[in-house]
Amino acid sequence: MSFLSLCFTPNLSVSFVVVESRNRLTEMMSEGGSLNLCFEKMEGNMITEWKDIPVELLMRILNLVDDRTVIIASGVCSGWRDAISFGLTRLSLSWCKKDMNSLVLSLAPKLVKLQTLVLRQDKPQLEDNAVEAIANHCHELQDLDLSKSLKLTDHSLYSLARGCTNLTKLNLSGCTSFSDTALAYLTRICRKLKVLNLCGCVEAVSDSALQAIGENCSQMQSLNLGWCEKISDDGVMSLAYGCPDLRSLDLCGCVLITDESVVALANRCVHLRSLGLYYCRNITDRAMYSLAQSGVKNKHEMWRSVKKGNFDEEGLRNLNISQCTYLTPSAVQAVCDTFPALHTCSGRHSLVMSGCLNLTSVHCACILQAHRTHTALPHPAH
Repeated sequence: MSFLSLCFTPNLSVSFVVVESRNRLTEMMSEGGSLNLCFEKMEGNMITEWKDIPVELLMRILNLVDDRTVIIASGVCSGWRDAISFGLTRLSLSWCKKDMNSLVLSLAPKLVKLQTLVLRQDKPQLEDNAVEAIANHCHELQDLDLSKSLKLTDHSLYSLARGCTNLTKLNLSGCTSFSDTALAYLTRICRKLKVLNLCGCVEAVSDSALQAIGENCSQMQSLNLGWCEKISDDGVMSLAYGCPDLRSLDLCGCVLITDESVVALANRCVHLRSLGLYYCRNITDRAMYSLAQSGVKNKHEMWRSVKKGNFDEEGLRNLNISQCTYLTPSAVQAVCDTFPALHTCSGRHSLVMSGCLNLTSVHCACILQAHRTHTALPHPAH
């Protein structure tokens, strides 16, 4: 019988598990000194019940097991339930292929210290009452993944706004039933949001919703708006003006946006590292030149970061312009020359140009340097 099986066998001698815990955990954990304190508290005491084991030890055991085992532990005894309540900060239930909703309803009251919860589903299971339970009990939640929760309605967003105001990261990708009114309300309450995935949330993502994000979420750093076809330049410009710390923005499939959006982002979001423009077919050379010019203009900001010791390679690192067929080689090459972290070379494709057959002459600095090195080498005598 494995050590983890021993821990969660209710009829097994508790004292035996304590001895095994000391032996196995001392081997498995690097922080031996602090671990020994747990056992020193038990020296000389008769251990006959689970409740006699210090909650610190139970919490450490929980850190060694997978999420399924945590669920088993929650039903063993009050000692394990206390350990989960006091010490469990991260949980993923994405492995649960059925009855996830019931599982969340039963677990939520025990997860009062939870900070990260992953509820990604292959098939829709989660319903509004489960999200409401999370909002009622998990007030310290910071990172929540509800992707592909097709059954959820606006009620879930209102519940999160009421109970989970500390959210900094929220994944709602594929949730197609939310309205822009509910999303705007959420952003007015959850103002600490830094990472928001709204890919495929066609009904929720409108220009008015983006205006609300720009007005309320000034700390936003990463935003995925892929395939949200209703947004226009007005919405993206609201983001550019309201979220100056934006680092990553995915606008793939946002077919209504034009150069105006990219110009606003280039001028206002000086820390932008990743920009997705796949299938944005209204984008022209003007957008590319605005990005290149912003890179030159912001060079002084980069050097200021270097002097402060905060250098982290400012400027674009990833750019997807696939299917942007109006672009010409000279404009894209200007962007590539301005941002050396953009690569077209094999194995490092961070400048993606699929479907742009007229851009085959665009190359990154690596390829140009390799060509110069090759041509500079002396040819062997024949």
